Amino acid sequence: MEWLIHIIEQHGYLALGVIVFLEAIGLPIPAAVALVVSGAAVAWHLMTPLGTLAVGLFGIVLGDVLLFELGRKSGWWLLGLLCRVSVNPETCILRSAESFYKRGRVTLLFAKFVPGINTMAPPLAGSMRMPFRKFLKYDAGGALLYVLAYAGAGFLFSRLLRDILRAFETVGRAVEIVFVLAVLGYTIYRIHLYWTHRVYRVVPRALVQELIARRDAGEGLILADVRSHGYYDAGTVRIRGSIRIEPNNLKESTKSLSKEKPIFLYCT
Repeated sequence: MEWLIHIIEQHGYLALGVIVFLEAIGLPIPAAVALVVSGAAVAWHLMTPLGTLAVGLFGIVLGDVLLFELGRKSGWWLLGLLCRVSVNPETCILRSAESFYKRGRVTLLFAKFVPGINTMAPPLAGSMRMPFRKFLKYDAGGALLYVLAYAGAGFLFSRLLRDILRAFETVGRAVEIVFVLAVLGYTIYRIHLYWTHRVYRVVPRALVQELIARRDAGEGLILADVRSHGYYDAGTVRIRGSIRIEPNNLKESTKSLSKEKPIFLYCT
């Protein structure tokens, strides 16, 4: 945290704006920590309350608007890219979409506080064709809550933060060792998860010719179009005999389908 404080002290608003923007577009940047430090910097008279609030809010909303527009244009392609670091990308997308589908626009108010949903909510809103003005209103409200919560915490506990930094200076070497061990342990944990769940990365596939032959032979099967909103509209052509299932409500929709027939899903 000490290096982050030095960056905030030297570059102030620019550093804060860049950090919150980079986290908003999906990079693993500690924006919450930067806001806490900025709040403490306000208490130390290095930054102003209004400037900190304006820069933090602008950086977050700018990144979210960018993802919103990309989600509107690319559908779930961007969601897949953002989920690429997940243990199971397919589950990551469906879980985020299900949360957004159930709670709708309210998700944008608390999304920044939920790891995994914070970056996924804006492109999901774009993919689901939420009106831009409505998105901007709720997203700005959520960003405001996020900035006030963490910057406010930094302001209130600025003295405690100073004491912690002094303690770090006293036992600096030990803290560095603990940090390195923590990073190493987390890396090993992620590798273990990847290896354990590697089987779920293999999605069974069927050739088009095989499906046509089975259907023409009279075999009862279900073909479901699960294209995202970014690739599907009312005039889109589907495979003859297929049904339409909303991808963000996939689990609920498949419950009503026959368990006696093989089910095949397709998308763009």
